[in-house]
Amino acid sequence: MTEKSMRQRMLDGELYIADDEIAGDYLRAQNLTRRINALPAGDRATKLDLLEELLGAIGDDTEIRTPMQFDYGYQTFVGDRTFVNFGLVCLDVARVTIGNDVQIASNVQLLTAWHPIDPQQRRDKWEAASPITIGDNVWLGGGVIVCPGVTIGDNTVVGAGAVVVKDLPANVVAVGNPARVIREI
Repeated sequence: MTEKSMRQRMLDGELYIADDEIAGDYLRAQNLTRRINALPAGDRATKLDLLEELLGAIGDDTEIRTPMQFDYGYQTFVGDRTFVNFGLVCLDVARVTIGNDVQIASNVQLLTAWHPIDPQQRRDKWEAASPITIGDNVWLGGGVIVCPGVTIGDNTVVGAGAVVVKDLPANVVAVGNPARVIREI
């Protein structure tokens, strides 16, 4: 039986150590991101071509404003008619799924990556990630942080500055740190 590569361990959501293969994926994403961020605002065609090369998928009529940053890109899947404002940070070590008609305000962070609690594992450079799923018609306010493993249900609104550490159901408004549901929609 062949041992899994570190890249395969990463993709499978297991602990892994970033090696040369993973570093190559990272450099690819950083080069594409740099090119996208440097484009003139009116060059939408080139931007879309590069986003299609960078991301796992990007839906029709979706806009991602620059600057933005991805760890790998190919782990992020964005639905139709979604709008992402300036300053998105997407640490897509695990899959990030963003639904249709999502509104993401400025300076939102989608953070799939995490590190072990065990100090020796951290010293040995082990890391992992858990996927993030954002449903359809979600609105993430400015500066929202979504932590590893979180799912946000359809139609939910997350208030500015909230830190989402646990799943949020559909059709609610959540605010605070940690984010808590304050009412149903």
